[in-house]
Amino acid sequence: MSGDAILKVAIDAPVMGTFDYLAPAGTSPQPGQRLRVPFRNGKRVGVVLATAGQSTLPASRLRRALEVLDPEPLLDAPLLALLDWASGYYQHPPGEVCATAMPRLLRHGRDADTGRLVWQLTPAGRSAQETGAAARAPVQSRLLAALAAAADGLDADALATVAARWQPAARELERRGWARRRRHDAWERDAAAAAEPAPMPTPAQAEAVASITAADGFRPFLLQGVTGSGKTEVYLRCIAGQLAAGRQSLVLVPEIGLTPQLVARFRRRFPDAGSVVLHSGLTDLQRLQAWQRARAGQAGIIIGTRSAVFTPLARPGLIVVDEEHDGSFKQQDGFRYSARDIAVWRARQLGVPVVLGSATPSLESLANAVAGRYQRLRLPERTGTAGHPSVHFVDLRRHVATDGLAQPLVAAIGRHLDAGGQVLLYLNRRGYAPTLMCPGCGQCVECGRCDARMVLHRRERRISCHHCGASRPVPERCAACGGELFAVGQGTERLEAALGELFSGQPLVRLDRDSTRGRDGIAQRLDEVASGRARILLGTQMLTKGHDFPGVTLVGIIDADQGLFGTDFRAAEKLAQTFVQVSGRAGRADRPGEVYIQTLFPDHPLLQVLVREGYERFAEDALAERRAAGWPPFSFLAMLRAEAVTREPALAFLGRARAAGEDCDTRDLRLLGPAPAPMERRAGRYRAQILVEAASRSRLQQFLAAWRERVAALPEAGRTRWSLDVDPVDLF
Repeated sequence: MSGDAILKVAIDAPVMGTFDYLAPAGTSPQPGQRLRVPFRNGKRVGVVLATAGQSTLPASRLRRALEVLDPEPLLDAPLLALLDWASGYYQHPPGEVCATAMPRLLRHGRDADTGRLVWQLTPAGRSAQETGAAARAPVQSRLLAALAAAADGLDADALATVAARWQPAARELERRGWARRRRHDAWERDAAAAAEPAPMPTPAQAEAVASITAADGFRPFLLQGVTGSGKTEVYLRCIAGQLAAGRQSLVLVPEIGLTPQLVARFRRRFPDAGSVVLHSGLTDLQRLQAWQRARAGQAGIIIGTRSAVFTPLARPGLIVVDEEHDGSFKQQDGFRYSARDIAVWRARQLGVPVVLGSATPSLESLANAVAGRYQRLRLPERTGTAGHPSVHFVDLRRHVATDGLAQPLVAAIGRHLDAGGQVLLYLNRRGYAPTLMCPGCGQCVECGRCDARMVLHRRERRISCHHCGASRPVPERCAACGGELFAVGQGTERLEAALGELFSGQPLVRLDRDSTRGRDGIAQRLDEVASGRARILLGTQMLTKGHDFPGVTLVGIIDADQGLFGTDFRAAEKLAQTFVQVSGRAGRADRPGEVYIQTLFPDHPLLQVLVREGYERFAEDALAERRAAGWPPFSFLAMLRAEAVTREPALAFLGRARAAGEDCDTRDLRLLGPAPAPMERRAGRYRAQILVEAASRSRLQQFLAAWRERVAALPEAGRTRWSLDVDPVDLF
């Protein structure tokens, strides 16, 4: 073993470090290559992160890797550096970080080449065919002749037409060096149609495009444009310049539901750019193929959701984060990373511009723009002649709502439908009713595993918990007193039924997690809306994610009071973003729009500021409040969470974790807690947390690196489920 290099291998395991192995005999694996290694009592796939001259382990304990899976590094040096930074910043095991960056098939050892397997003649084989060296082996001779006539080689089906028992002969040709196998990627580009012409840009769009395309190297831009102002057209024009220069563009979107519409638009504009899509709705093979095409530089445009930020790029030119404010860019379990923040770091690393686009930018991004770290570009007006929608409050103290609909909104719906417009209704609560209550004793049907009520799904005749997924048939009577149970409150399913009775004959599409199950569920429903077949569109937060509904002239917000009195310091920001995003769906394509807002608090300051002065004024006030209170973006947070089957172990573990933290350097930071989570019991486990607040990002990172090591060394750490969340989005 003396003289062997030590391989530092990242394995998908919850260990904050790498594992030392010796290289397989006769090989010299490089950083970025995958290995198959012995691990505990089995075999695992790992990635070489580095090599070293020696190990902290004694030579007798070092094991030799079994095989090298890649002929060359699968992850290049910049991507490895990105993963190393992400592992350190988010305090997460490097093996799990590397696993996030690779398609599932690669994590399980699949050949990275996804093309069709073909056999080709080698120069030696061509010489053998010309000299008749295989004349005494008729099948080999026929295969040589067939391969000589096929410039791109022949696959198994083609070889079977040459000889029924071709496999032994083909193996012999390979053994003799006369033929070789390789993967042939016969990927078809989207060049069937002519490119769609670009519309004339508005002056604001032209100015934004000029600023972005003039960027030399890394530069972050915040593209703030009102809904309908044409942010996507800015992306398209910037990407056109990158394609002309032979460079790739990575476009991140928050939800799978956004990709069909966006991909179709990109492919119409750039049919020969080789656009690929990366999201969880693809099959494993589709995801691997798209990933490889991006890595090989065959794909000029890569459109994907959160994990696509780690896609390897052969010729990077531009990164775009659409709807940058959206919380979906933050992974909420496992490796808890922010794709938006990683996109900015990666753009800096690659020396390319990054564009963060939103009608309602996050307060963090706005603070960066105010401080001069981001260049803000504004699109203040809608494209075409469409103006901003008029807004009307429906005071639910004066107008009683039946099945969630008050009479002023019902009348407006009928008026817009009669005028040929489409109607969008927003209610961020799926199911038929959020509560089943017994009026006799006042009991509500609770989830047995969570501190939450069961939601009635009447069509399925079941009640479900939307937190842990528990589900059971609807009870016939109250378990406490035997009284009759009544559905209280409205969900999208109940609203759908009410609209069906009020506007029978008007096609309606419901867009929520229940109605869009299946691979093409979202795309099919969006197509019904875009084609005009659906006249009423009803849904949850899926509707706020940047969809373009040009036929919608009326938006109704069924319950604007959700979130008005939230305890999370981000509650007002999230509500304001949702309000503006939903309202902005009304009145595009040169058609005037209206917004009706049903609320018990029409005079609430947040609603009044948004309606009268807009999101930008709200954001100015909110930033001032955050600064005064010392909340992000004027401080930096991390959350240590723990959970157990009973309350005491989780709190006891966090108590010891806090004591370990107080033994570290705690200058310029505060430890708050431990305390139960706002929803303490979820999926049968009790949850508690400690919040760490620091004055600077660097100070927080210094503390977390030392603290995590001490927490992991606690005797209870191996018996407690715990996690560290850096820059948490939800304090639950």
